Amino acid sequence: MLDDARLHPVPDTPKILLTGATGFVGRSVLNALVDGKYPVVSVTRKRRVPPVPGVQEFIVGSLTDDIDWQVPLLGVDVVIHSAGRAHVMNETHSNPLQAFREVNVDATLKLAQQAADAGVKRFIFISSIKVNGEETPAHTAFTSRDIPAPLDDYGVSKLEAEQALLALAGRTSMDVVIIRPVLVYGPDVKANFERMLSIVNKKLPLPFRTIDNRRSLVFIDNLVDLICVCIKHPQAANQVFLVSDDNDLSIGQILEKLAIAMNKSSRVFSFPYFLLNAAATLVGKQAFLQRLCGSLQVDITDTRERLGWAPPVSIDEAFAITARHYLAQQSGTSHG
Repeated sequence: MLDDARLHPVPDTPKILLTGATGFVGRSVLNALVDGKYPVVSVTRKRRVPPVPGVQEFIVGSLTDDIDWQVPLLGVDVVIHSAGRAHVMNETHSNPLQAFREVNVDATLKLAQQAADAGVKRFIFISSIKVNGEETPAHTAFTSRDIPAPLDDYGVSKLEAEQALLALAGRTSMDVVIIRPVLVYGPDVKANFERMLSIVNKKLPLPFRTIDNRRSLVFIDNLVDLICVCIKHPQAANQVFLVSDDNDLSIGQILEKLAIAMNKSSRVFSFPYFLLNAAATLVGKQAFLQRLCGSLQVDITDTRERLGWAPPVSIDEAFAITARHYLAQQSGTSHG
């Protein structure tokens, strides 16, 4: 990592430019910044209705457009870049790596270069644990010091962006902070975590009790808390941070905790994995089964020690908050 002795400190109440402000992570970051009384420039594709009081909006069509960031960067001290081309399960682009690079690498670096030229002091990049890899062997965990080993185009693009940003930090006065979240969940979560909520809510039998895997997860409020700490913390400069709830669970434990949070009877039972895998293979769901039953753990010791940070919300409380929101939505839908 770069020597941070030369770095200019971030002011006590920095002006912040936030990209991806309408995304799952960005929405929560924006709310936290507003609550913290930070001056904020929110970068989105369309105007919010109603607008957020006290927040400047800058509308962009696409990050791949030739954007002049000079006006929105005026007076900005910190950029939080959460926008990007997200990982998708059913890719349709003819050249996925090129599509990821255009948004996650090229557009990111254009923004970062203009930010450095504008005198921005810190650039916080929301990366992904996929930079480290897809899974960990049993009872081992990724660390921020591991050699990156991304296995898909999304992870490759995030790694290339990280490398380009750290190189930029090495030749400018702007420092860079890289955060690699694991699977993020919370109210309004989509994809696999929402599927688990739906399955538990329907009280379907689930053959995962004896699966001895471990998954690191991060509640949205815990991720946002870390991002906010990194805005000003001097020890965050030019570092890579892994983030989780610091409470790794097996798939069976996740489902059982969700059942408790949703006040449902647990329907998790034991079933031989080789039979489960054979059945999943027959119906073309082997990759989905692997995502559920494989292990992906992260060690956040470096994050804790360097920043003096700990996740403020326990995993039980986080599951309860997420479950309550999901059930309220389902109730509203059924009565709508």
